[in-house]
Amino acid sequence: MKTIFIQKNRGFVILFSVTVSGILLAIALGVLNVAFKEVRFSTSAKDANDAFFAADTGAECALKYDKFASSLNAFTGTATMNCGNSNRVVTPLTASSWSFIVSAIGTSGEACAKVSVTKSGNTTTVVSKGYNVGDSVCNSSNPNRVERELKTTYSTP
Repeated sequence: MKTIFIQKNRGFVILFSVTVSGILLAIALGVLNVAFKEVRFSTSAKDANDAFFAADTGAECALKYDKFASSLNAFTGTATMNCGNSNRVVTPLTASSWSFIVSAIGTSGEACAKVSVTKSGNTTTVVSKGYNVGDSVCNSSNPNRVERELKTTYSTP
């Protein structure tokens, strides 16, 4: 007569290998997620730095031509300023406000700033919006575009 022996532990090795594989996959995905976030953070920090640099450059240019080079009449009508090694055209928006764009600046030469200057009596307000990417008129469709804004208000006696 034939005797059939039934082994009850045949699936243990497969269960053990699937469990260990799952644990190793979870650890690998966790490490990959952390690495991806670090790369993304370093890129966003560089982009924020470029945007802030652009905003600062635009504000400094406006302050230079309003406070220290006022004899050049940058904010009295249509004028040209030299900012960022290029001539910038100042466009009058109203009788007391002007705007100009500073482009092709930053570490990669893609940053830009939109600057507006408003005079009300003896108070001047300079708003400079810097972007990490932008074309010659500071427009971009990049979904990762970063904006930084600087607002400066001062009075003259």
